[in-house]
Amino acid sequence: MAEETPKSIYDITVNDINANDVNLSTYNGKVLLIVNVASKCGFTHSNYKEMNILYEKYKDRGFEILVFPCNQFGGQEPGSNEEIQEVACTMFKAEFPIFDKIGVNGKNAAPLYKYLKSQKGGFLGDSIKWNFTKFLVDKNGRVVERYAPTTSPLKIEKDIQKLVEGS
Repeated sequence: MAEETPKSIYDITVNDINANDVNLSTYNGKVLLIVNVASKCGFTHSNYKEMNILYEKYKDRGFEILVFPCNQFGGQEPGSNEEIQEVACTMFKAEFPIFDKIGVNGKNAAPLYKYLKSQKGGFLGDSIKWNFTKFLVDKNGRVVERYAPTTSPLKIEKDIQKLVEGS
């Protein structure tokens, strides 16, 4: 039996870093930046630094960053969930939600990433190319943009601001 594609991001349940179920409908009405992350990637320091800036600036205005550790690119997220949380929260001072380590490509790709890729394919097909690919989701759960790993979080601030302000 084929797996049904969710009709909305809000139909998807994920696990947080402590293996608790989180239905993404919890974030209904918020602008979301969804990012696959890795602790040992060359993009790690700059992305976490800039995501922290955005989170601090917009978290009280209906904006949330959801990060999903992934070890599919160069083995750059090898740690356990506890180790990942320690690195993200202590070294990078992340205050936004960190979720369970997942796959983003292939037959074991998490349903969330299957959904995101079905809504916004990439430049060279749907596959996620590397760590720190970013998806921007509006307050209604619509995937409005996909950004390459090389796109710095601060470069998309104007897009976030527009969605937060509702224009």
